[in-house]
Amino acid sequence: MSDMNDDQDDQHAAFDEEASPDEEFALELLEEELRQATAILDPVPPALRQIAVEAFALHDLDSRIAELAFDSVVDALPVRGATGAPRMLTFHAGEVTVDVELTPQGLMGQVLPPQSARIEVLSGPQAGSPLTTDDMGRFIHEASPAGPFALRLRTGEGVIVTDWLTV
Repeated sequence: MSDMNDDQDDQHAAFDEEASPDEEFALELLEEELRQATAILDPVPPALRQIAVEAFALHDLDSRIAELAFDSVVDALPVRGATGAPRMLTFHAGEVTVDVELTPQGLMGQVLPPQSARIEVLSGPQAGSPLTTDDMGRFIHEASPAGPFALRLRTGEGVIVTDWLTV
């Protein structure tokens, strides 16, 4: 019996080794073919898909919403001849304010009053890589969101999610 377990361990070890680029490409093709076959032969029922979307929308139900209080695209007076100015955003959730400067190179912001927070830039179904604030409540994200985005802040007082905005 132990010989059989040793053979299985050897097989698992073979799968754990790095695959060559050709093998990885073949696996990606196989995965895509299986995905397409499943979509045709066993599609997700529309009602189940709707339930999943609604459940995802509720996963931050206990969070507070930080409402947009200022957007330089809408609220600021245009400056003659100024082009490429960063977009300035201000969100409020109770006593917490989040100021954000959005540029093509990324975004930076500050949580006021200054406090420790973990921040995620949400721009799709996957959560972004977490950012942390410094002692002054400042944070930087090196990439500008490509589409609609929001920020999720996890502070000592709970979770705050900003309104969703389009870039």
